[in-house]
Amino acid sequence: VQLQASGGGLVQAGDSLRLSCAASGHAFSSYTVAWFRQAPGKEREFVAATRWSGKYTFYGDSVKGRFTISRDNTKRTVFLQMNSLKPEDTAVYYCAAQAGSSVTGPYGYWGQGTLVTVSS
Repeated sequence: VQLQASGGGLVQAGDSLRLSCAASGHAFSSYTVAWFRQAPGKEREFVAATRWSGKYTFYGDSVKGRFTISRDNTKRTVFLQMNSLKPEDTAVYYCAAQAGSSVTGPYGYWGQGTLVTVSS
């Protein structure tokens, strides 16, 4: 499975942004997919995850109520809708995938990351 993250950019606080993670390779529809982020000088942080059907979703505490993860298995794409963005959301966002169902991982497949910058 190869993952391609896109959709990052520079926005102002309070704005919205939608990230996409496009996958190639078969069996993607059965994979658990997650978004992580890493801000400069900080450790990588779990953002959100969705199991294969998209029915079960999980979020990190810092984004609950603001971010929504969804997937379209027919397009092999997972989305991260980010609303009410804050400057502390500034980070490189990575999508990751794994064949198992545990949202904590381990994730064996990673995209290249897309930068989100939120100005105050």
